Amino acid sequence: MVITNKRGSWLFMSSKSQRKGSVDRCFRKSLAYRFIGLLVCVFLYSGPFVGESLSADYPTRPVRLIVGFVPGGVADLLARGLGQALSQQWSQPVIIDNRSGGGGLIGMQLAAKSQADGYTLLMGSSTQFSITPALSHAADHDPSVHFQPVSQVALTPVILTVSSATPVRSLSDLIQWSRQSATSLSYGSTGYGGAPHIAAEWLKNRSGVSFTHVPFKGGGDSMLSLMGGHVQFAVGAVSTALPQLKEGRIRALGVTTSQRMKALPQVPTFIEQGFSGFDVEQWYGVFAPIGLPQERLKSIQDAMRKVLTTNDLVDKFNAQGVQLMASSPEIFSRYVKSELVRWTAILKMLQINEAP
Repeated sequence: MVITNKRGSWLFMSSKSQRKGSVDRCFRKSLAYRFIGLLVCVFLYSGPFVGESLSADYPTRPVRLIVGFVPGGVADLLARGLGQALSQQWSQPVIIDNRSGGGGLIGMQLAAKSQADGYTLLMGSSTQFSITPALSHAADHDPSVHFQPVSQVALTPVILTVSSATPVRSLSDLIQWSRQSATSLSYGSTGYGGAPHIAAEWLKNRSGVSFTHVPFKGGGDSMLSLMGGHVQFAVGAVSTALPQLKEGRIRALGVTTSQRMKALPQVPTFIEQGFSGFDVEQWYGVFAPIGLPQERLKSIQDAMRKVLTTNDLVDKFNAQGVQLMASSPEIFSRYVKSELVRWTAILKMLQINEAP
């Protein structure tokens, strides 16, 4: 038999007993080394779950914040504003990763498959966590199976706008225009199943007129279509419409919240214009893959609460029609569940089913 010494040279055993004794000693040493190696591997690979999850030094490397929508939308703007503030607080980069498609589902799938260590988070929305699950009751569309809420981030209403070239100045004017039109008025939204789409369908249901839905990948595309005369009105986020409103290229007919907005105090609500109970808000929040240790969850939520209540960030987003807020994981979890119940009832009333 041939074995190696500590220097790696080859040794030849001259007797059977010597060979047997050497083999026994080597076997015991081999087992010992393997056991020590196993302990080292367990320690190294369990770092994110054991040692690192309890570490007060989090984060020690960049954090990825996944956004399931195109750049420039509300979710993206919130992620970038929040990410910049967290980067300053953590002294670590927060990398915004836009993975658009499927109404936000592509980004959700990527985030759900990530390690639950706090280094991958998701900027989620009411579209992904309330409306889509209400449209489809399939198990793979249940976000609570894959995610745990960290904190709510913001609320924003839906706004309905028309081109300034039209004489339409109110919702009643829009409805009258629709009734007199030889063809159905078309409207642009951010996609099937989003809050803007549901708001327009709710208006159609309440007014008894017919509208044709033209879905786009994002609010920017919908706005371009409106200004180009390809659709007669658009429904979407206030932040997307504001630049064109300020330039006078479009006109706002109403916002879908119960109260007027600070950013646009001259724009009446749908409720003020005769549509009682009409209240549609888009909400946004940060989620983590299921299984994130409580110590890490609390650390992230505490950091978010600090930055979301700073005056500079609050004022910045108020000017864009976005109301910032922070909540505990428990309060946010209850809110998400209640929103799923509410949207399920609304979609049933409007007879809106899963996207074809």
